[in-house]
Amino acid sequence: MTNPTSPAPLTDKQSQVRERIAQRLGSRHRKETMFRLMGIMSVTFGVLVVLVLFTDIIGKGHGAFVQSAIELEVDYDPQVLGIDSVSPETLALANFDAVIRRALQARFPDAVGRNNRRALFSLVSSSAPYELQQQLQENPQLLGQKQILWFTADDDVDTYVKLFADNKRGHFERLSEQKVAWIQQLLDSGELKKRFNTTFFTNGDSREPEQAGIRAALVGSLLTLLVTLALSFPIGVSAAIYLEEFAPKNRWTDIIEVNINNLAAVPSIVFGLLGLAIFINFFQLPRSAPLVGGLVLTLMTLPTIIISSRAALKAVPPSIREAALGMGASRMQTVLHHVLPLAMPGMLTGAIIGMAQALGETAPLLMVGMVAFIVDVPGSITDPSTVLPVQIFLWADSPERAFVERTSAAIMVLLSVLILMNTSAVWLRKKLERRW
Repeated sequence: MTNPTSPAPLTDKQSQVRERIAQRLGSRHRKETMFRLMGIMSVTFGVLVVLVLFTDIIGKGHGAFVQSAIELEVDYDPQVLGIDSVSPETLALANFDAVIRRALQARFPDAVGRNNRRALFSLVSSSAPYELQQQLQENPQLLGQKQILWFTADDDVDTYVKLFADNKRGHFERLSEQKVAWIQQLLDSGELKKRFNTTFFTNGDSREPEQAGIRAALVGSLLTLLVTLALSFPIGVSAAIYLEEFAPKNRWTDIIEVNINNLAAVPSIVFGLLGLAIFINFFQLPRSAPLVGGLVLTLMTLPTIIISSRAALKAVPPSIREAALGMGASRMQTVLHHVLPLAMPGMLTGAIIGMAQALGETAPLLMVGMVAFIVDVPGSITDPSTVLPVQIFLWADSPERAFVERTSAAIMVLLSVLILMNTSAVWLRKKLERRW
């Protein structure tokens, strides 16, 4: 007797169909597993590349945040200085080089001969006389007195101390054996130490690596971004509001939308050529100024801000507009009082991302002359200036070995600012967004 609950036996055709289905499912599962593994491998490879890049940059650049300094006892002898009083006029004529040389000669009296004395005097940076002048200018009563000061070491000395002095590995070909012996004496006596390099954050660019800093580039980047933000954000938001809320849907608006999307993919150097032709050659604006750089970056970031602002406006539910219009509000009141406040978080996020993109641009600014050698910190948007990416470009092309760590350190600062800006955009979006 057959059990009514047991399944009926499968026919040969049904068995074949089930086998084919099982084979296809197995093949699909294997493909899904392979695709998942490929995704994991891709992400892992990307993370490893980023880690290698960051490790290389940090490994080369962390040394720029410390700088070697040499302790010397200087004598403000009026006869050596060639002055009898302290005033701006006399300080400009004082022989501070002689004071530094005398202090070094007193520390190493065995340095005889022209070549040895020249090597001895090159232990300290060429900025030492200016440091001494600043001390005497701030304390005029030091004239005729002695003082112990720390002077910035030369870049070759600093490189030797950081790379070779601790573990005694290798030989620095730019230093003679006699000079290395003097450096070791200063290290053993504690008169040569590594200290935090405030010069890197307080000075502008310099031909001497130990005197080079990023302050002028940072201020130039800030002024350029202020000009960019002041122009691109209101123009971009206004264009997005018009295209999304008021513009009629016809051929002309379709052409404008297509051109905006295409401009977002145009290489940045094209905007630099446009700025060179219009702002400098036609309008005769000053070259290498944050004003011109900001105008060029405004043209470059406008498509990004317009696209992100339109996406934020589209994300606002139509019911908000319908409710406002149903209560008697005009189209303008509906947009300004209801739609725009709800879309503003997305607009701000797009603006921050656009500013981060502008901060990292180099090519368009090279075309408008912001590749100039800038020592002084700019005070306005019309002063000659450079930006941090261009400063990195200039240092990377310098032959001095000490500029390698300056370049990597500047990259670290730039990456830190970019990460901060992008993190702020993500936080702002999470903080202010509303879910409908």
